[in-house]
This record gives sequence, structure tokens and C-alpha cells, in this order.
Amino acid sequence: MNSPSISIILPAFNSEAFIAEAIRSLLSQTFTDFELIIINDGSTDRTEEIILSFSDPRIHYHRNEKNSGLIYTLNKAIDLAKGTYIARMDADDVCLPERLSIQKSFLDQYYDISVVAAPVIFIDWAGKETGIWKLDRETILPGQIKKLMPFENCMAHPSVMIRAAVLKEFRYKAYQKNIEDYDLWLRLLNRGYAIGKTEMPLLLYRVHDASVTGSYLKKNPFFKVMSMKYKFVVKEIRAGYFSLFLLRVVAGLTTDLVKGMAKSLKKSLG
Repeated sequence: MNSPSISIILPAFNSEAFIAEAIRSLLSQTFTDFELIIINDGSTDRTEEIILSFSDPRIHYHRNEKNSGLIYTLNKAIDLAKGTYIARMDADDVCLPERLSIQKSFLDQYYDISVVAAPVIFIDWAGKETGIWKLDRETILPGQIKKLMPFENCMAHPSVMIRAAVLKEFRYKAYQKNIEDYDLWLRLLNRGYAIGKTEMPLLLYRVHDASVTGSYLKKNPFFKVMSMKYKFVVKEIRAGYFSLFLLRVVAGLTTDLVKGMAKSLKKSLG
């Protein structure tokens, strides 16, 4: 049996509210040569029942016996993936019909680019469009992305498609919980891999109180990002990957420290 062109990896945990819509958006893609690897990370709601209600042969369902966390689940899916490319997807988001086709064509055409993201459109719990991410729309070209990334993450994780060989080599790091994607982009850029982005929005990105993004935005994110960058810098230096890009990340983490302190001070003053 031939391997699919694309492996879509979809982790799910207590996702009964949205996962059916997410799966339908993938099964209705205009590009059809893919496998959909869904890993249920120990859900206690109706997530499994909903997944099993779909009978498409492209779906490969797996279940963690206990909740093991996103990073473990993503790496497990990466190990299972057989495609040339790996596309990320979250259980509460919605793919637009041309997503796989456009991103595959992009990577087929640009051999020097290892990751392609896509601009997103924000939606709420009910699926209503709530706006766009300005920074996302302003950083499209590889040079723009590399210039900004030491200071701010400008890509939505579930919008990306990555060359499978690259992702299988780099994987996600357990010590970068809830910020594993930003760490991966920094590691790739520091090692000389290029990241691009389509001009067309290809994902409806849901932000709600129960989502990781929703919870993240309620807190002071600057200290979390600073800590991630510090771990990244230390690991890269120890591995012998010192570069100008790494120095720019150091400047970025210093900026995060200042912003974090300012936000904490503002909060304490009421």
C-alpha cells in the first residue's frame, strides 16, 4: 500500500463540543491523498464516541490510556505518520477546503522551505468570525518571519504543514510545555531551516475560555516566553549551534522580561 502524501495529526482531549466539525473540515478537503491520525488523549467525555462515528478509511484512531499531555501525544502521532508532509490540526479549529492543496503545492514548489504556515481567521465558541491577527498578516515572507521570530511568535501552530523528515528529526520538547511550537520554530530557524507562509487564510482558529490560547491570554505571557527562550538558548549553545540569530533571541528574551515586569507592576497597582 502506497504511503499518503500528507499525514494530518490531530490530538484530542475532552473535545466533544467541536471535534466533529474539525473532522468534517478535513474529510471535505479538495486534496484527498492523506491520512488523518487522531489520538484521543484520555478523554472522559464523548470525544471517542464522536470520533468513532466517522467511518472514513483515511482516519487512523489511537487512544492514550491516560491523559499524557499534548507534547507526548504530538510526538506519538509524528512517529505514526507515513506521509511526506505532516499537517497540524487542533480539535476545536476548522480547516478551509483548499488548505491541504495550497500548502502541499507550496512545499512542492519551494524546496528550500521546511515549514509553511497560513494566516488564520479568529472564531468564537459559536463559530462566529471575531477578527484577524494583525501580526500574522504582516509576516508572510521567510525573511519577515525569521526577523520577527526572536521577539514574537507570528504563526498559529495548527495552521502549519511541515516536511515529515524535518519534524521527525526535531520533534517537540517536553520541557517547553504549552509553548512547544514557538520553541520548534526557533530551533529550526537557528539551524538554517526556512519557514514560509501562504498569503491566503486557510484556518478558522477558535479562541474560547477552555482553549489553551484563551487561557494563555488571561495570564502574563511574557515570563513564560522568556523562560522558553532561555531554555532554547542554553540548549542550542550546549549543542554547539551559536549564531547571530541566537543573539537576537537573547535580545528578545530581555524584551520579554521588561514587558513582563511592566505588566505585573501595572496589575499590582490596579
